[in-house]
Amino acid sequence: MKVTIMANYAPHAAKGLMQGSDRQAAVKALFESVGGTVTSLMFTRGIYDVVVNGEVPDQSAGMGLTLAVRASGSLTELVVLEELDMKAVLAAANKAAGAYKPAG
Repeated sequence: MKVTIMANYAPHAAKGLMQGSDRQAAVKALFESVGGTVTSLMFTRGIYDVVVNGEVPDQSAGMGLTLAVRASGSLTELVVLEELDMKAVLAAANKAAGAYKPAG
């Protein structure tokens, strides 16, 4: 499953970054710990400090990775986007639309 993670560093983590913390190695190790891989890591200017693209085996792996990072306290914001199979989503939406009876 492909994921995009966008995040902002907490002040103490930004200080660690300035002191030379190798975030690319840390993020790579994080993804590998759940059976995933990192496709790209970008430090960005704007709404987010960092954007990571990668792959994880499934939602459990992605949520485990996310929970571990949140628990570390090193980020003030963390957004995880999961790639969807739109054919499957549209098939489910069409089934649901046929079964749903709106109020009124």
